[in-house]
Amino acid sequence: MSTTSSPESAIDRCQPADATPVALEATALESTAPEYLRDLKRELTADGLIPAELTVAACFDEDCSLATQDEIDRIRGYVRAGSFLGVGTVTVTVDDVADPEKVRPALAACAERADREGLAFELEGPISVEH
Repeated sequence: MSTTSSPESAIDRCQPADATPVALEATALESTAPEYLRDLKRELTADGLIPAELTVAACFDEDCSLATQDEIDRIRGYVRAGSFLGVGTVTVTVDDVADPEKVRPALAACAERADREGLAFELEGPISVEH
């Protein structure tokens, strides 16, 4: 047994695969339940497709903490689904924001969650967060 490590990293040892990266829209997913996602991932793999990105449309047009929390919970569910599917990036497009100061920390928490899951979290629209 050798105690020396290989000078090559996992990235250095990557080989091209015969698969097509695809972006999935959150609205196209029937569910974020693990059973559904497992079947979807199996189907994509069988078709030679690799889910690379999951896009989510979000709207925070109500100045209501409960509505904001509901939308954040929905986005968090898609972050979890993206992690399960093996995407590299979750892109959230925000259309409208009634109270940016209420929404910004919630989106920052989603970005942190994505980071913990090993995903890039991209935010498009009239609001930005530091992550």
